[in-house]
Amino acid sequence: MSIKTLADLTRVHRAERADQLALKYVNDGRTWTYGGLDEEANRVANALAAMGIGAQDRIAYLDKNAPEYFVYLFGGAKLNAVSVAVNWRLAVPEMEYILNHSEARILLIGEEFLPALADMNLTTVTRIVVIGDAGGSGYPTFEQWLAGVDATDPLVPVAPDDACYQLYTSGTTGLPKGVELTHANFIHSLGSSLSSLNMQADSVNLVCMPLFHISGSGWGVVGLYHGCSSMLLRDVDLPLILQTIPVEGVTHTIFVPAVLQFLLSVPGIEAVDFSSLQSITYGASPITEAVLVQAMETFNCRFSQAYGLTETTGAVTVLGPEDHDPGGARAHLLRSCGKPIANHKLKIVDDSGNELPDGEVGEICVQGPQNMKGYWRNDQATADTVTDDGWLKTGDAGYLQEGYLYIHDRVKDMIISGGENIYPAEIENVLMQHEQISDAAVIGVPSERWGETVKAIVTRSDEALTEQAVIEHCRKRLAGYKCPTSVDWMQEIPRNPSGKILKVELRKPYWQGRERQVS
Repeated sequence: MSIKTLADLTRVHRAERADQLALKYVNDGRTWTYGGLDEEANRVANALAAMGIGAQDRIAYLDKNAPEYFVYLFGGAKLNAVSVAVNWRLAVPEMEYILNHSEARILLIGEEFLPALADMNLTTVTRIVVIGDAGGSGYPTFEQWLAGVDATDPLVPVAPDDACYQLYTSGTTGLPKGVELTHANFIHSLGSSLSSLNMQADSVNLVCMPLFHISGSGWGVVGLYHGCSSMLLRDVDLPLILQTIPVEGVTHTIFVPAVLQFLLSVPGIEAVDFSSLQSITYGASPITEAVLVQAMETFNCRFSQAYGLTETTGAVTVLGPEDHDPGGARAHLLRSCGKPIANHKLKIVDDSGNELPDGEVGEICVQGPQNMKGYWRNDQATADTVTDDGWLKTGDAGYLQEGYLYIHDRVKDMIISGGENIYPAEIENVLMQHEQISDAAVIGVPSERWGETVKAIVTRSDEALTEQAVIEHCRKRLAGYKCPTSVDWMQEIPRNPSGKILKVELRKPYWQGRERQVS
């Protein structure tokens, strides 16, 4: 029996390894075997069906990392429903927009986010279930919701091309876009994109990145797909990560570069036993060679870099362990993000869409079975991103050399800070709401800690306006990680004849002397 959809995943492993540990929630010690995980997923499916949830209906999740997410995901998949994991770091209006735009019918929410829920006006959600203590909210808890529900597998037909995930990514217009990913997208990514990691049924997989990210939920499903035991952490808790690796015998994990850098700074890390570690994957933002080399020396295991987007179901290029050779003959490859994975092609194009030869910088385009189905309820954005012949335009600029992809810059203005994608247009819109700001531009500037950080460049109508006042104005309206960390003042922000801000010119002074315009 093979796994062809996410709905198959728990039922196949239940048949083959029902008593093996599938999932452990490190924060409170709860565990699920593959048999237990499948049985509870069946209960979720039947509870959803009793509410009228059917094929391709959206079911939303809003909480930090919790094991209930995976039960909910697989239960929803068994009904051919689509999971929508909401970024809990967003401001309340942003969460509200995603829940309404996705047309979610049910919301599974963590107790700590009930105050945020009270400030939302949800237009399609008809049922709310709480993870943890529902308090006086009047909503059922997850356990109450499933109490007495039949555990029979509903066996609803699911097609590989049906959507199963909808993750939201910030848009250049300031509004998030819902990326529709299919079962076929995921099954390819689980079986092919990270095959070099050599994950086996006896592996132990650490999952600590946020589940609203493809590097969190996607990575969690990778481990479960391979039938191994996964250790889930509620959050990126540095001391707990370092404790969990030796105690649970972790063999595989994934980190964004910022987390790697923070771990290396934890006092006492040199005394931690990392002998169980076999593989660390990193990606989502660029990494400095100094951090990478120190991490390789500290963790003493195989390292792989993955490059991809939410729109490509995660990794579409991998720089494998054999290409991590600091100080050696292949050291230059550390600046690459690897070669395309199986069944995928890359090309570099100019502004007119013409393919460029090796070594010339242009926009990176991807063709392959992991490319998204499209943007939910946004045909124009889909058409702007995916060509008629199936090439997905990434918005990143780079070049190819001897089959390896090198990231050079970004075609779009996106800033990547600590692995989070941030679009300046969204922040500029908020800045321009301030009555004392007459013009504004937002750029990414180098940060040793985060790779990049957000800088606002502002033309003010009142000299009394302070940097702190500008930042506080943003904090009231945006998620904290999107807010400027510094503000510069400018009499006139440079624009081209059509009025577009000259971001390249604004960035130059801050990136001077650096070979790449990303950190």
